[in-house]
Amino acid sequence: MIPTVAVIASGAMGAGVGGRLTENGVTVLTMLKGRSEASQKRAAQAKMRDASAAEIAAADIVLSIIPPDQAEALARELSPALTAAATKPVYADCNALNPETKKEVGAIIAAAGCAYVDAGIVGPPPKPGSDHTRFYVAGPHSAAIMALNAYGLSVRDLGGTIGNAAALKMCYGAFNKGLTALGSALALAADRHGVADAFHAELALSQVAMLNQLNRTVPDMFPKAYRFVAEFDEVADFVTGRPEQEMFRGIARLYEALAADIAGPGREKAALARFYAPPAGKS
Repeated sequence: MIPTVAVIASGAMGAGVGGRLTENGVTVLTMLKGRSEASQKRAAQAKMRDASAAEIAAADIVLSIIPPDQAEALARELSPALTAAATKPVYADCNALNPETKKEVGAIIAAAGCAYVDAGIVGPPPKPGSDHTRFYVAGPHSAAIMALNAYGLSVRDLGGTIGNAAALKMCYGAFNKGLTALGSALALAADRHGVADAFHAELALSQVAMLNQLNRTVPDMFPKAYRFVAEFDEVADFVTGRPEQEMFRGIARLYEALAADIAGPGREKAALARFYAPPAGKS
């Protein structure tokens, strides 16, 4: 039987996942109350259906795909409906949370009587014909999410321990977004000291592959910087007691400052856009 899947919410990743599932015959529910016009448009394009909390709780699977600082609040918001549901869904938290936070969310879901899966997403939002997006899952109930391999997703099992998928996501996400943060910080430093052109020229001579990567990832970061703040605070908590904790806490504050600039004066955004031009034909 084809499962009914609730995907919350219809951001770029959630809508991409929802669209991949609907393309493969799955009924996908979401919650659109209070969501932006852009989110509602993405949901419509992905053929995701608006649903109440009770309807979400009646789905076979719930995939939580939201900014990490909203994950616990969503679990608490849905808890009454999940508790009241006659048939309980499997709830997968797919957010960039450290293992301890994942366990805290899991406790809320377990108290509502639902099976819980620790999940992490690596890669961009799914696009037609692309297999670059992977779900990693962990916990004793992960088979329910593994079943979505039959409906267009790429899901890999990391075993029965809650926190395994969270740990992998922490490491991989911090690696990718940390490199973007480093490239952003140093380009801005070069700009402030008047050596941006010389720094760029040296990167073009000796670090071609890295420069090409940053040409993609830095402009792509602009609309997402605000989301990376909570993610790097989670990473910092993930390495508690280690000297690198302050490094990751510093990256969180960098993204916080960049997000404020992007939403406001835009000076640093403009400097980064000049330094890291996306490849020809891409914006």
